[in-house]
Amino acid sequence: MGGVPVEFSSIRDSEAAGIAVIHQELTLVEDMTVAENIFLGHEPTRFGLIDHDRMYGDAQILLDRFHIEIPANGRVRDLGVGQKQLVEIAKALKRDSVALILDEPSAALTDREVEVLLDIVRGLRGKGVACLYISHKLDEVFAIADRITVLRDGESVARMRTGETSRDRVIRHMVGRDISELFPRRRSRLGDVVLKVSELTVADSRDRPARLQGIDFEVRAGEVLGIGGLMGAGRSELLLHLIGAWGRRSNGSVLLAGEPLAQSPDRCIEQGLVLVSEDRKRYGLMLEHSLGFNLSLSALPALCHGGIVDRHAEAAANRDAVSTLAIGAPHLESPVQTLSGGNQQKVVLGKALMAKPKVILLDEPTRGIDVGAKQEIYRLINRLTDRGMAVVMVSSELPELTGMSDRILMIADGTPAGTFDSGQATQEELLAAAIRPRPPIGRLQPEIAG
Repeated sequence: MGGVPVEFSSIRDSEAAGIAVIHQELTLVEDMTVAENIFLGHEPTRFGLIDHDRMYGDAQILLDRFHIEIPANGRVRDLGVGQKQLVEIAKALKRDSVALILDEPSAALTDREVEVLLDIVRGLRGKGVACLYISHKLDEVFAIADRITVLRDGESVARMRTGETSRDRVIRHMVGRDISELFPRRRSRLGDVVLKVSELTVADSRDRPARLQGIDFEVRAGEVLGIGGLMGAGRSELLLHLIGAWGRRSNGSVLLAGEPLAQSPDRCIEQGLVLVSEDRKRYGLMLEHSLGFNLSLSALPALCHGGIVDRHAEAAANRDAVSTLAIGAPHLESPVQTLSGGNQQKVVLGKALMAKPKVILLDEPTRGIDVGAKQEIYRLINRLTDRGMAVVMVSSELPELTGMSDRILMIADGTPAGTFDSGQATQEELLAAAIRPRPPIGRLQPEIAG
């Protein structure tokens, strides 16, 4: 640092030298408050005791300073993935630093929040802070970077000045080949309606106001329905409710292949509905277990005979999934936590597909993975719809929504904001729908959370 070689033996040493890190993977303590997480290990004290008033006050000032609309006394466990990422950012920015490392900081953020983040980085750069911005999102890289270094397979393969290169050239270096079409969506032949949601109204629990209201859509075999909206609009809650993992329904119906859909995850999987969660490490994987163990979890009932798992059949099914999805791992016994983000996401997809669903719900399926891995997932979506599967995909990336969906449902404040044909809708129209003011709903007008 400052032209002098340095070595750090601990995180505290690097922090003391003025280096701050915003991690891609969350490092928060779920049962603590936002303020307690921000100041963890650096709590302000008075007379030898933690000064809680000062801690909460300073945390709220920090959140307000960076336009992060989260209460300092809120419990981290109650936040969504994107909100947790914002807490990580505040945590890293609580101290004045000379260098800031940002590892996929916008992976779970909406476009509006990304702009706030980039403004923060520009402000820090203007104050002389050196920023190392690691991202697969090239729009952000070109918006913020002075110089670009491309890493592939653990090696530096290219260095260039941002103003002297192009997006296509960077992508070629990232994946080692040309990508002629970033979103290779091809329309499949549509079949019958597989999933039909009618006038769905859902609250967190009894006696709570509705968070979803009047949701109405249908998806046909071979179709990709994209769902967009700002963070907190209710997109993830909708998918969690469909799979039976969240909320209390006060109105509406959900039909799968013409039959009422159960309201418990195990029964939904049996009926042919599966979910790939946005938070793969929390809901999708058992990180300490092997690749094979994770892959077959959803299909164990079909692999059992007399209540005992047929290990030969399980291994064969797992090998087939690894081959089909091109999962990069030494062997089936490799711990999932040792795999890259892209390969972990393939494991989550493989586990869902082993249940042989009719409909697959994808919540931010390409969050935090590189361009090459994204293309593989997009091609997989094409193969699934070619086979007649229906896909419902939530995404915060408008280009992904327009590029990989047949139709797009926008949600604003828990209510439908319009359905668009992806071939005709512009990103400006979709964003306008996402941020539209909520119209009055009857005389009850329940307050929508989030």
